[in-house]
Amino acid sequence: MQPGKIQKAPENFLSHGDARAVMDEARQGRRSFLRGAYSSAVASAAAALAAGGAVNAAAQTSKASPNKASQVPSPDVGDPNILNLPEHSKGLGQGVATQGYGQPSKHEVNVQRRTSPGLTQTTQASVSFAPLQSMFGVVTPSGLHFERHHQGWWDIDPTKHRLMVNGSVPELVKNPQVFTVDEIMRLSSVSRFHFIECGANTGMEWGNVSVPTCQYSHGMLSCSEFTGVPLVTLLELAGADLKKGKFVLAEGADGSSMTRTIPMSLVLSGEVIVAYGQNGEMLRPEQGYPLRLVVPGVQGVSWVKYLRRIELGDKPYGTKDEVIHYIDLMPDGTHRQYSGLQECKSVVTTPSGGQVLLDKGYYSITGLAWSGRGKVKRVDVSVDGGRNWRTARLENPVMNKCLTRFNLDWVWDGAPAIVQSRAMDDTGYVQPTYQQLRAVRGTRSIYHNNAIQSWLVQQNGEVRNVQVS
Repeated sequence: MQPGKIQKAPENFLSHGDARAVMDEARQGRRSFLRGAYSSAVASAAAALAAGGAVNAAAQTSKASPNKASQVPSPDVGDPNILNLPEHSKGLGQGVATQGYGQPSKHEVNVQRRTSPGLTQTTQASVSFAPLQSMFGVVTPSGLHFERHHQGWWDIDPTKHRLMVNGSVPELVKNPQVFTVDEIMRLSSVSRFHFIECGANTGMEWGNVSVPTCQYSHGMLSCSEFTGVPLVTLLELAGADLKKGKFVLAEGADGSSMTRTIPMSLVLSGEVIVAYGQNGEMLRPEQGYPLRLVVPGVQGVSWVKYLRRIELGDKPYGTKDEVIHYIDLMPDGTHRQYSGLQECKSVVTTPSGGQVLLDKGYYSITGLAWSGRGKVKRVDVSVDGGRNWRTARLENPVMNKCLTRFNLDWVWDGAPAIVQSRAMDDTGYVQPTYQQLRAVRGTRSIYHNNAIQSWLVQQNGEVRNVQVS
């Protein structure tokens, strides 16, 4: 079977007006379409769902046709890229260490983290999205790791940075300590691979389909190897009472003074670490250099950056970012607090929104799955909007609270298709549909959206974001 060809998703095609309209509709809990943008996608979706079912589609501007984009040299002429010796095969290349720190190829310049126009009022309190559709494996390059800042990022002098460990009352921590970065780095370290996901990832999709590509719908997600010292080790060095202490407060050194409550059950497990390393080097400044907290499986806001203080206490602290922000609005008007666990979730990255299938034939459906509860056990994939499912291959390694890559062979016959993935973790939790999730959470929430994502492959090969209900 001849492999099919894919045209990459275009970059930077969300306008300020579109983004503003999406946010306005989400706040009102509406699921209507952006003005005049979706009629062709709805028609294609209706054909794909011949047996019925409601579909909402997100706009995107790519108009490429599979009949135009594929230009294969005539067999009578031959491929000049084979017949003619290229310049790089006839001369000297650049010298060793021309660049002291290696950079990506100039041909990959479009693979960048991106902001969403109109999403926030300032760039300092904003977010950038990782290009999930352009990455391989499970590790996010440090330079493509998504960003979420509340007061902008800083490049802090590590020789002047300090981490204090104390108790809310003296008897909880007998010997309060102030650690330098160098002192922490001289302690015995651990290195672990974990995903980090913002609690608001996929948040704009609660009330309606809103953004065109998986970079914008799921890109507040990354995965790295983090190196550091278990937080429990630092508490022990400070003489902490690990039985009476029930929670720790983590405080950051940026202008927002980000503070989060962490239950001691996570700390005592040894999973929570004070990290200084990321992917084999020091943390990047955008990721909290020189110290950040790593809280596996918990929403990213608890992974406090520029970490300067740990306080041991006997009850939750109820800080501003725990009682006003990062809460789950429920349908009855109440809200949930301290719901930081990131439930099992997945997304197909190819084919995904903004891409174009240029030919009929074989494709490898691929994507990412993750769970804050543990390991991904299984991922099922559907190409008919959830009527039938096939079990995908999980690519090794499959690690605890880490991204897992999955793949499934698929032959596209040119007919409309709706591609979905559904993940299950080793606790038995199964990723819900939007109908199942909204039955509990409603449509006016922001955080912790782990519903099944749907991509509509239209007859002309264009892929669009849709929701099936």
